[in-house]
Amino acid sequence: ASATRTLKRCFSSSSPGSKVWQVYLSGEIHSDWREVIADGVQRKDLPVRLTSPNTSHEDSDDCGAIILGMEDKRPNWDKIGASMNNVRTKTLIKDADVVVVRFGDKYRQWNAAFDAGYAAALGKSIITLHPPNISHMLKEVNASASAVCEDAEQVVDTLAYVIRGELPSTPRDGDDYVPIAERLGAGNPNP
Repeated sequence: ASATRTLKRCFSSSSPGSKVWQVYLSGEIHSDWREVIADGVQRKDLPVRLTSPNTSHEDSDDCGAIILGMEDKRPNWDKIGASMNNVRTKTLIKDADVVVVRFGDKYRQWNAAFDAGYAAALGKSIITLHPPNISHMLKEVNASASAVCEDAEQVVDTLAYVIRGELPSTPRDGDDYVPIAERLGAGNPNP
């Protein structure tokens, strides 16, 4: 069996001069989910350019003080750093075709929720990525998402499908997967 299944009516977008999709990776910075997506995009040779916020927590916190000088009060320090980071975040989300927002279950990612809201307000396509045990607390964010993924490989598979119409050769549910035509019967008007 081939590694992927391609929709019969979908055309590949990987030819020279074709669209390069801008995908912004927002959220949790304490795991390797961005690298997993980057490796998967490269492995599938998808025409994707990945961008993200500054993922160095220390640099993100201290950029204002390092560039503009020390501040005596913490609120000023945080505001200057956040404002500098906001230049990058706003620009890259505005330029994005798809915004992937990762929420982990260990840390509260207020910035990720803000990024998701900003992307939704701009009408961007959103893919959320988080473990199932925090789905309830993210129900409003997930309601704005085009896809809700549980792991980074699902994000890669979603991008491959959206961009090229490629589906994984093995369904996520394995032998439990039943095609809709079989579930609804041959008489279904929209098999």
